[in-house]
Amino acid sequence: MPAELLRVDAQSPQNEVLRYAAHFLTRGCVVGIPTDTFYGLAADPFNLAAVDEIYRVKGRPETRALPILVNSLEQALMLLRDREEEPDGVPRAPRKFMRLAQMFWPGGLTLVMDASNRVPLKVTANTGKVALRWPKSALVEQLINEFEGPITGTSANVSGFPSCSAADQVMKQLGARLPLVLDGGDTGAALPSTIIELRGEEWKVLREGAIPVVEIEKALQ
Repeated sequence: MPAELLRVDAQSPQNEVLRYAAHFLTRGCVVGIPTDTFYGLAADPFNLAAVDEIYRVKGRPETRALPILVNSLEQALMLLRDREEEPDGVPRAPRKFMRLAQMFWPGGLTLVMDASNRVPLKVTANTGKVALRWPKSALVEQLINEFEGPITGTSANVSGFPSCSAADQVMKQLGARLPLVLDGGDTGAALPSTIIELRGEEWKVLREGAIPVVEIEKALQ
């Protein structure tokens, strides 16, 4: 049976639609959603059956960590291993992480770092790394609130096929493999997020995308 296609206003999403989608996530399902770059596959990153389902939907096991979408810095910090306890007891991330997050989040930047123990190894593709992003998307932010936790955000496409900027493209590739796709119109994206891996004071570009690497360099000077 093809996925249910449900229209949603991506800028000011209807609460009942988000509640409906969150209900699928709670049950361990994978849902196609628009983000600020391309359409993504939302699922509960802490539900291993849901994570397995993402790999099945995409058509092959991933060798890279599954991106996790958050809607606050606090949420991101909970998923990182390298947190420094400040005198006030509040965890702080390494300086470079904070610098980039404060400059480019919400937005098209994915930051890869060592994952905290609470992140299932399967989500890290056995790398021990977590890929975090806070998208500039009212729909994603509010869906995370409705679901009451971070969600996965890997691209909604069959592995090796083009990323999808519209719901009809998602339906064409994955319609038979998903229960629900939220149609927020065309995202207008031409580029995926930029991916930066941080290791202590070292950093490297894993993929240049929506944010030019020259801007990252400038921010880290």
